[in-house]
Amino acid sequence: MATHPFNLAKWQHWLALGLGSGLAPKAPGTFGTLAAVPLVVILSFFSSWVVIGFLLALSVLSVYVCQVVTNDIGVEDHGSIVIDEVVGFAITMWAVPLDFIDLCVGFALFRLFDIVKPWPIRWFDRNIHGGLGIMLDDIVAGILACAVLHSVWLPFIH
Repeated sequence: MATHPFNLAKWQHWLALGLGSGLAPKAPGTFGTLAAVPLVVILSFFSSWVVIGFLLALSVLSVYVCQVVTNDIGVEDHGSIVIDEVVGFAITMWAVPLDFIDLCVGFALFRLFDIVKPWPIRWFDRNIHGGLGIMLDDIVAGILACAVLHSVWLPFIH
């Protein structure tokens, strides 16, 4: 079994690892995004305003968690930290009708933006560091993916 620098006895590490999904040996970001699907389903039952409040609170908590874990393990943005993908994908799916096709398109858009990092995502990735930096590029990727879903995909499909 592979070793990792995480202390699984600390709740901050578990949350940063997307409840363990970030420990996948390959493509941890994709597994972290997949781990967000149940959260997205649960959030679909609440009003858009409640979801915005929850996502803001989760984003702030995640900045703290990422900073704690970064300090603990001594690695700036370890690939296994995937709470940023969880939050980013949840943002992507904000106020999107929840069906399988929309979920798949949102997933693909978010992963594309997160991997390719077009401007302005790349700027945040390169220039903001620590817990805030880990979170911001994925938050921006989620906002952009959500904007594409709402402006390009949803008007033509629904």
